[in-house]
Amino acid sequence: MLNVLQNRTYRHLLAAQIVALIGTGLATVALGLLAYDLAGDAAGLVLGTALTIKMVAYVTVAPLAAAFAERLDRRKMLVVLDLVRAAVALCLPFVTEIWQVYVLIFVLQSASAGFTPAFQATIPDVLTDEGDYTKALSLSRLAYDLESLLSPMLAAALLLLVSFDSLFLGTSLGFIASALLVVSVVLPSPKPGKPRGIYDRTTRGIRIYLKTPRLRGLLALSWSAAALSSMVIVNTVVIVRSEMGLSESAVAIALAGFGGGSMLAAFALPRLLDRFEDRKVMVAGATFGTVTMAAAALLAASVPLTLPLLAVLWMATGFGYSATLTPSGRLLTRSAHPEDRPAVFAAQFTLSHACWLFLYPLAGGLMTAFGSATTLAVMTGFSILGQAAALILWPRRDHEPVVHDHPDLPRDHPHMAGNRPHQHPIIIDDLHPRFPRKS
Repeated sequence: MLNVLQNRTYRHLLAAQIVALIGTGLATVALGLLAYDLAGDAAGLVLGTALTIKMVAYVTVAPLAAAFAERLDRRKMLVVLDLVRAAVALCLPFVTEIWQVYVLIFVLQSASAGFTPAFQATIPDVLTDEGDYTKALSLSRLAYDLESLLSPMLAAALLLLVSFDSLFLGTSLGFIASALLVVSVVLPSPKPGKPRGIYDRTTRGIRIYLKTPRLRGLLALSWSAAALSSMVIVNTVVIVRSEMGLSESAVAIALAGFGGGSMLAAFALPRLLDRFEDRKVMVAGATFGTVTMAAAALLAASVPLTLPLLAVLWMATGFGYSATLTPSGRLLTRSAHPEDRPAVFAAQFTLSHACWLFLYPLAGGLMTAFGSATTLAVMTGFSILGQAAALILWPRRDHEPVVHDHPDLPRDHPHMAGNRPHQHPIIIDDLHPRFPRKS
């Protein structure tokens, strides 16, 4: 897997991702402490509102950012957005009112909503071999999981030496380091297509996404994965602290199980995807995670959960979650021309976070009202719905060439190459505004 790091450009981009993630992890810890400093016992409400603002920014800003991304130099855009994030992080220690936190979080997450899809869309342009790109996706997944494990420990170590305000300085330095790493390499910026209006550019990624069968299936699987992860992320602390009566460190152990399972999947995926189609691997991952959560619901309804049992269940859930979503970059790359990739990656970013925007508060509300067994059962049901929709929406062998015709084009048109009808794998674009039926 690591041989992909021989590519200097990708190596710098991965390093940029890692240092930015570490900075974000420090900010997560510092933000919780800042909320408590400002709001005391109402800190949970402040953090919940901040997370909602984050999701709203992701859902609304990403398509707008993608509309301008195709007209901008990609490297300059990424560097500017990193510097915006660094500046916001430097402002956070100086806030004195809760509303100021909300404003700065919206600006910070809006910059992230522009940065992340454009960054993700750059990797397949750098690593054009699909095998290399698959390894890069697994390394990216590992980076996310390691950050979730290591950033809290790093923050705890730093808090022994400095106040929590200083963690925001670490966040800012992480974003500045990311910008320096991005500016140190030359990034491909695909030539933009024909000029389009702002509405067309803003909605183009979502229109391509929703017209592509495999991506509609990906959205359904994203819903399934969001149901699984929402239960883990939102309710682990309640299960461990309230139902088990254990300490904060036990919460970290349980969440480490989820991250560890996700990391195991990241190591296994390059070989699995060499042997099996994406659809089989992703549906199998969602099924594995859902069966695990169903088992957790049955256990929670019949016996008291223990920390070792919960960690094992969360590890299996994390494995299924990662196997479901990590290959998504391959589908997005395969489903768009290079000039449309930022818009399509932004569409996935927007639509998948819309799933979390709905399921996060639902998971928390169900847990408060009905407890863990019922919540696990309901979230299992939501995950099953996503899988069923994916099997319906995503046809088998959808990557095969489709025989079709363009009656509006002359036979000597370059796309026709003198053949009527003709066949090739379908990508939604101006010549193929909808997916034709197979003959």
